Amino acid sequence: MTTFPTSLGTSTSDEIRLLGQDLTADLMGKVGFGELAFWLVALRRPTPSETRVFEAVLVALADHGFTPTAIAARLTYLSAPDSLQGALAAGLLGGGSRFLGVTEDCGMFLHEALEGRELPTDDAGWDEFALDVVRGVQGRYIPGLGHPVHKVQDPRTPVLIGIAREEGLQGPHLKLFQAIGRVHEQLLGRKLPLNGAGVCGAALADLGLPVELLRGFALLARAAGLLGQIAEERRRPIGMDAYLTVDRNAVYVDPET
Repeated sequence: MTTFPTSLGTSTSDEIRLLGQDLTADLMGKVGFGELAFWLVALRRPTPSETRVFEAVLVALADHGFTPTAIAARLTYLSAPDSLQGALAAGLLGGGSRFLGVTEDCGMFLHEALEGRELPTDDAGWDEFALDVVRGVQGRYIPGLGHPVHKVQDPRTPVLIGIAREEGLQGPHLKLFQAIGRVHEQLLGRKLPLNGAGVCGAALADLGLPVELLRGFALLARAAGLLGQIAEERRRPIGMDAYLTVDRNAVYVDPET
């Protein structure tokens, strides 16, 4: 008989099982959605401390105002109000290297820098390590450095680091990222803030989640924010104004000039 093994969900005519648990008896009303999302990927139930850090990340990434992802969702809903899934998908498809994708990019960058290296034991050691990492970048973009709005400090950064510290989960990825924040000005010649998406990536990597999937958690968080954006577009629409503002101010230019 052909079988398809899974450690996730199965069902029979009278039962649904998920992660080896009875969905209705063991999970519903007893496990939070954030905790479940972690469990589905890691295939282990997170500790209360891990759940607190993980859910803080989800909250931090849920919405950031009229970002391109939110605008894309609103304009798609304007164009196709019969397709809620299309509007959500349009917003999620914009999660890349400039918005949302930084979470994965930063986590992977830090993970690769740490791989096979002996970990420092104090801040001075981490700073030297970070200088070495920044030197190795050789002018390339460092994921998680800088923000288009928060030029001095991303308000999410110290809060998330503080939560991780309180829960004893400030691991090597966060320590290296903080050290990069302290030393990069020496080599780059300018001071840039550690952005919230980057700190989220470092925090998720310290939780032991696969760095290749970190963008998925950012998208999971932003899905909630996009649903809120679409709900607000229904209540207080701005999509038509945004479209008309661009359209009515479009000016033809000769491509040869």
